[in-house]
Amino acid sequence: MGNQAYAHKLLTGRAERFHTLRQRGGLSGFTRRDESEHDPFGAGHASTSISAALGLAEAKRHRGEPGRVVAVIGDGGLTGGLAFEALNHAGSLERDLVVVLNDNGMFISHNVGAMSQWLSRRLSGPTFNMLRRRIKALLANYPEFGEKTLHWMRRVVESTKALFTPGMLFEGLNFQYIGPVDGHDLEALLAIFRNVRNLDGPVLVHVNTQKGRGLDCAERDPTRFHGVGPFCPETGEPLEDSSGPPSYTKVFSSALLREAERRRDVVAITAAMPDGTGLAAFAERFPDRFYDVGIAEEHAVTFAAGLACKGLKPVVAIYSTFLQRAYDQLLHDVCLQKLPVVFALDRAGIVGEDGPTHHGLFDLSYLAHMPGMTVMAPADEAELVDMLHTALEADGPVAIRFPRGRATGASVADSPNLLEIGRGRIVYRPLRKPDACILTVGAALQAAMEAAKSLKLEGHEVVVADARFRKPLDLGLIDRLCSMSNVLITVEENVLEGGFGQAVAGYLCDKGMSGVRLRRVGVGDAFVPHGSQKSLREELGLDAEGIKAAVKQMLAAESNSSIRGA
Repeated sequence: MGNQAYAHKLLTGRAERFHTLRQRGGLSGFTRRDESEHDPFGAGHASTSISAALGLAEAKRHRGEPGRVVAVIGDGGLTGGLAFEALNHAGSLERDLVVVLNDNGMFISHNVGAMSQWLSRRLSGPTFNMLRRRIKALLANYPEFGEKTLHWMRRVVESTKALFTPGMLFEGLNFQYIGPVDGHDLEALLAIFRNVRNLDGPVLVHVNTQKGRGLDCAERDPTRFHGVGPFCPETGEPLEDSSGPPSYTKVFSSALLREAERRRDVVAITAAMPDGTGLAAFAERFPDRFYDVGIAEEHAVTFAAGLACKGLKPVVAIYSTFLQRAYDQLLHDVCLQKLPVVFALDRAGIVGEDGPTHHGLFDLSYLAHMPGMTVMAPADEAELVDMLHTALEADGPVAIRFPRGRATGASVADSPNLLEIGRGRIVYRPLRKPDACILTVGAALQAAMEAAKSLKLEGHEVVVADARFRKPLDLGLIDRLCSMSNVLITVEENVLEGGFGQAVAGYLCDKGMSGVRLRRVGVGDAFVPHGSQKSLREELGLDAEGIKAAVKQMLAAESNSSIRGA
């Protein structure tokens, strides 16, 4: 379980630290093996629990350890293909595995009638299961009609269950299905689980719950309260300041609506996150051109490729971290076929409190080495609007990555501009010869500009440039910067390995520009923990002070080198 970990943490000795949840140095928002012995497996992305639990169960069998393994999965997580792959494998192994399906109505229809509840108790109870075992053993002594009788009995039980329960899918995968059970009836749950503990083979317990149960505002609007910051429990209103520029997500949402009004071939795809990706407004305005494929990122990408094959312009709106799950589909189904699919990567860079499973710190690396892929990174909302427009005019795959949080307040033109692919810009250039140049990609530009202003007060002049594109690189811009100063600093919210700075370094090396001193500012070879965006950027040296410090270190090294040379 991942998104369902909060109650688990409260019950396993972490209640006193619960106020530190998702804060730097505090409890993670998900299960973590290094946080508690009660977290046997780390989680963060959906649909993984059954696979992990089956692996744990098999390991226990090999080691001769007692006990059963229980996997908890939500109905949303069950839309992922990984979950069904695991169910299929578990059913074929016939191990003692319990899967608890927490169904809050997002995937499987409700069916919690009195007959269903009664049947669940009886079919999981010791009397029925003892009788079933004895009859099976008795009929084994009469092979001439025993198998036919057993088959007939199974059909009767299955037909009875199918009449009152929605579990035939799981029965077909060789799971004993129990449910649906009222997930808010503790007495009923305890009775079911006591019975299930003694059953042999894989068992699935279907539990119906209400999302947001116990908090009026969450019950009324469960989608909005899926993931929230601090809010007033009486009103449900957020406590954070709502003034200021719109979020990048809202800017993207509005821009996509305008593009869809302009051209009828634009369609939008999300993997179970229409609100988080800003596509809810698109779905309302263009329901026939909107597709929510569930937690099925691989399918989303190949589905988009199929749409593009017939002349449509699919826009796949997805969090950067979740697109990692569709690497093969990106490479072979989209890039190899040179299909014009647009990927809008929200939550790129440092995401914050959700931690290492949700930071979008790898996309500049894993996308850029795909042949034919164009990778854009807007520095502000104006560039985001222009880049979406440009991407929809492109004849090949394009990815646009933008961060979580509020935009910069930049002025957005009434009509979007068509950008030249692979062309960056110089944002600030001093009047005198600069001491160094800073080349940023994406939203890191804002921190670089602050660093430049602070350096100017200390007597250091620097050029600040916005690459706009991770791929293709603006080689002409790099040459211009190197002609202004032999000190160059690249800044990116991405891992350094395979990232933007490494691409710049490769170009300089290939061109034999050994006189240029390059410093790459980004994320090193480690997973970034959870914490606020501000605190994590400070810690990683990706804020204005960190960039300023990197420039000063390079200037000091250059000065020392000059002194030694003299």
